[in-house]
Amino acid sequence: MASYKTARMAEDLKREISAIIRSLKDDRITTMLSVIKVVVAGDLSFAKVYVSDIGGSEASQRAVEGLTHATGYIRKNLADRLHLRKAPELRFIVDDSLEYSSHINSILDKLNRG
Repeated sequence: MASYKTARMAEDLKREISAIIRSLKDDRITTMLSVIKVVVAGDLSFAKVYVSDIGGSEASQRAVEGLTHATGYIRKNLADRLHLRKAPELRFIVDDSLEYSSHINSILDKLNRG
């Protein structure tokens, strides 16, 4: 039962954090930033938010710095939008899986051509 609740909460957090990010007015956070996945602890007190920017890992790292700076604002909005008594603590992490998969894809293309 708890795994269903955490999975549902992770999807809700992902949806709402994506919407809140769009309203932030920090220059470090671009419109090309996307929330890849959210991993929520079993007791719903902690969440790891994996984000990626199309601009590459440097842009993603700058975005994480901006998001970390705005964590209090994001948590407050999450609590209001999801009607939570206590919003989970958020930790933003750069997700380089898209960049890595693109690199692997280019290697496979080179192998297929030659």
